[in-house]
Amino acid sequence: MLDHLYDYLQGKFAISKEDYILVQQASRKRKLRKGQYILQEGEICNFVAFVALGCLRNFRMDEKGQEHIVYFAIENYWTGDRESYVLKEPSKYYIDCVEDSEIILFSRENFELLCAQIPKFGELMNMLIQKSFMASQNRIHSSISFSAEEKYQDFLNNHPKLANRIPQNMIAGYLGMTPETLSRIRNTIKARNT
Repeated sequence: MLDHLYDYLQGKFAISKEDYILVQQASRKRKLRKGQYILQEGEICNFVAFVALGCLRNFRMDEKGQEHIVYFAIENYWTGDRESYVLKEPSKYYIDCVEDSEIILFSRENFELLCAQIPKFGELMNMLIQKSFMASQNRIHSSISFSAEEKYQDFLNNHPKLANRIPQNMIAGYLGMTPETLSRIRNTIKARNT
């Protein structure tokens, strides 16, 4: 599992063996089962997690019990609740496993220490936060501007690795539509392509 993180970091910048030993010492490996939570609403997110294997989702529940999925994190993605982490306030989100997963956890203290001790690691994290912000802006734009079919096509274009990996009801929750609407859209696209 840590080898996966090493390969990921090495692909982003030339990390020395000494620095990687610091990363190893600062991390904690966890194997999780499908459906297992790493964060629940009301808890303070005091960690950052790297997904070595599997798929996790970050979501909220509305007053009717409907899930609204904010994002999915697959291999080589980082996850956590940034708002709760930064403000040190209870989270409004849940993060659970869509599949059996393996993650590498960094406590707040260890993560911030790594960012300070390994400048390239800190730069990588800042770049990832910026990319995440841009992805959020694009997602908001598609959410308020696109038709239901355009939202689904945008999802397929931007997340091809997820389309056949996660249940359709979760894709619907991510796109802000009912599973029935998504099914109709998929049938329409299928009929058009045959």
